[in-house]
Amino acid sequence: MSDDSKTNLMKICVAQTKPIKGDIENNIEQHKKFIELAVSNGANAIFFPELSVTGYEPGLAKDLATDQGDSRFDYFQQISDASQIAIGVGVPTKNNPGICISMVIFQPHKARQTYSKKYIHPDEEEFFVSGKNFGCLPNTNPSIALAICYELSIPAHSENAHQCGAEIYIASVAKTDDGVEKASKSLSGIAKKYSMTVLMSNCIGHCDNFESAGKTAIWNNKGSLMEQMNGTAEGLLMIDTATNEVTKSIF
Repeated sequence: MSDDSKTNLMKICVAQTKPIKGDIENNIEQHKKFIELAVSNGANAIFFPELSVTGYEPGLAKDLATDQGDSRFDYFQQISDASQIAIGVGVPTKNNPGICISMVIFQPHKARQTYSKKYIHPDEEEFFVSGKNFGCLPNTNPSIALAICYELSIPAHSENAHQCGAEIYIASVAKTDDGVEKASKSLSGIAKKYSMTVLMSNCIGHCDNFESAGKTAIWNNKGSLMEQMNGTAEGLLMIDTATNEVTKSIF
């Protein structure tokens, strides 16, 4: 845990955003205000909901898909470098077989990485393909595992996170009210079973053919809910992993 090559992510944020359908440029501008708020609160990392840069719009994903080298994302790398903050944004990415649901990760002075959703929901198979991901995010302290929406319901995924030594499990989702209720039970169970602190980032507003319910939340490593946002406001939840203090910021 004292490896100096690792980035210390002691204060970790999850964002609750209201994406604009298919509007990458304006959604990036929206992301900036969340990142700037996170930086002002002393955060070391911030993670956004599933497909946060485009909105969760499977029917548009093929036309909106890009890759981690997209110059429109240069701001994320610049502020990551300047403010020593790790950033994870949701992006549809191009893959040889098709389009993946991905999170592009920006870390200070490190190469960009792409985590792609391996376990996709049957409803997504018309639009997306299974992607390549990794167990734990490299070079972080504490060790972080990522999940994108449906993955959190697959026991093998959280088991793999545990096996790679994850202390933090971060789920980036786009879920209805019913979906949040089910996910909350699953995530509480994961936290308790594997003694991991668990964070969930959900969006609000209309997505695809449903209303996303927000309720972004954090559970401690005993599975108890520490804090949860409502279903209407944009904002941030942040946990200090050294003290277990959780703070909420509402826009």
